[in-house]
Amino acid sequence: MSQTRAYLDHNATAPVLAAVRDGVERVLAMGGNPSSVHGEGRSARALIDRARSQVADLVGADPARVIFTSGGTEANVTALAPAHASAGAEEAHCFVSAVEHPSVVHGGRFSAESVSIVAVTGDGVVDCPRLRTDLAAFVAARPGVPFLVSVMAANNETGVLQPVGEIASIAHEFGGNVHCDAVQAAGKIPLDMESLGVDMVSLSAHKIGGPQGVGALVLGCSLSHLSDPLITGGGQEQRWRAGTENVPGIVGFGIAADAARSRLERVSKVGDMRDRLESQIKTIASGAVVFAQDVERLPNTTCFAMDGMAGENLVIAFDLAGVALSAGAACSSGKVSRSHVLDAMGVDETTARAAIRVSLGDETSDQDIELFVTAWRDIYGQFVARQQAA
Repeated sequence: MSQTRAYLDHNATAPVLAAVRDGVERVLAMGGNPSSVHGEGRSARALIDRARSQVADLVGADPARVIFTSGGTEANVTALAPAHASAGAEEAHCFVSAVEHPSVVHGGRFSAESVSIVAVTGDGVVDCPRLRTDLAAFVAARPGVPFLVSVMAANNETGVLQPVGEIASIAHEFGGNVHCDAVQAAGKIPLDMESLGVDMVSLSAHKIGGPQGVGALVLGCSLSHLSDPLITGGGQEQRWRAGTENVPGIVGFGIAADAARSRLERVSKVGDMRDRLESQIKTIASGAVVFAQDVERLPNTTCFAMDGMAGENLVIAFDLAGVALSAGAACSSGKVSRSHVLDAMGVDETTARAAIRVSLGDETSDQDIELFVTAWRDIYGQFVARQQAA
């Protein structure tokens, strides 16, 4: 029987792992509030503690520094608060790269006038010399004012890897703290908070095969505590995040984190498939542009465009051909807008609106790639025929 569907949208959400489903089902059958002192409550607490260690191991952190949240966005907004800048104060400033996730690029809980955008190169990599210049100017103009720098480990649209270690070193040199949105990078590249030198890291379970609706903010050893929690009103998560914990989701997150660490050994296989896919894209359509192809990227991600082919139409055409992928532009309530990431890279409007993203997973097969290539050949062939008939 021939394959009819290929799921190539792992950066949007990864399929839930079988072990995660089994683990969540077991927890749902148990019950018990982890804040209760009876046996059922203690059992639930033990499950959370185990998951906390599993998630901490994913980024080389202390389990006691893991704060469970409702997802990556909440983790980002929790981190991006003036109080979390070095020697935090209300007048603190925030520097974010121009290609960050929407939950970061607007500065979280910083006021609009307290947010500065850090430029990126045409390949979407943070311009470190420019960052150094910006921070030097800021410190000279506003001595004593604390600041926070936030940069993602890997871009969700293009897969571009940022020089997080270098960025952290520059920020610390000028006295700031550093937050890293590692939602897309976790499980795809090795991550270690100490090696990177960052003070906070955001994670999300559903990007690594865990349940949707659970994530974590992980604090580095440089931060003694979370100065300004986003959600208050209870003693959960060491009073860092109020509300009864999502025990099934957290347990699923822990199982997915364990699996993600083991998957790192198979990353090169996914990278080879991605490279083969990109080669086929260009063989079929020589005018196709693969963004950031000459810099380090996630091994599973490609973002490409063919002028004259609207990205939203391509997503529909691929879906009808049995391939699930995404437009390069951000989607909200069913509407597709221009990608701020491609804008920041200086991509012209026509090309940016043609962009689509293909993101592979550990279970992606050669048959999935073949289905994509067949669909692309047919879609592009129809496009050329329409151009010639016009």
